[in-house]
Amino acid sequence: MFARTKRLTLRPGWPEDAPALTQAIGHESVVAKLARVPWPYALGDAEAFLALPRGGNDPQFLIETMESGVPRLVGAIGIRVADDAHELGYWLTPEAWGRGYATEAGEAVIAMARHALGLRRLDAFHFVDNPASGRVLAKLGFRPTGRIEPRASRGRGGEAPAVMFALDLDEDRCAPMPLAA
Repeated sequence: MFARTKRLTLRPGWPEDAPALTQAIGHESVVAKLARVPWPYALGDAEAFLALPRGGNDPQFLIETMESGVPRLVGAIGIRVADDAHELGYWLTPEAWGRGYATEAGEAVIAMARHALGLRRLDAFHFVDNPASGRVLAKLGFRPTGRIEPRASRGRGGEAPAVMFALDLDEDRCAPMPLAA
């Protein structure tokens, strides 16, 4: 799957993206905000991630911008199945923070979840020490569930408290759309 927004291209990752992915995510300030990414992040980690099998309906994307005139990888976004639920996750490289990219990419992925994948609910979380991610989730329509839970963080080497969010996709529901892979 692919998606285009006003400023972004959301696309699958390819093996040749490994160096750019390593550079974009390879910041302790990024990895510490994520659950499943190791620190330090090396080229082999990017190669292994990009080699994971993906299905035609698997919403996992690299985020590219063309604002500088050439494609530049600035992050990733996707939905994964976690404990019989669908969970939205994303990250951006520090140079892309504060530009609205996470919200723009999130809107596109939520539209896919609702219309193309026919999902009824999305879950998400942010670590307590990352309130900026909570603001993004709120802009996307997620609501706090009232729960704070310990969540694993490979980059931190342990657990950290996380604020849990949910988004009901049944509101304003339309029939699922066919996908082009």
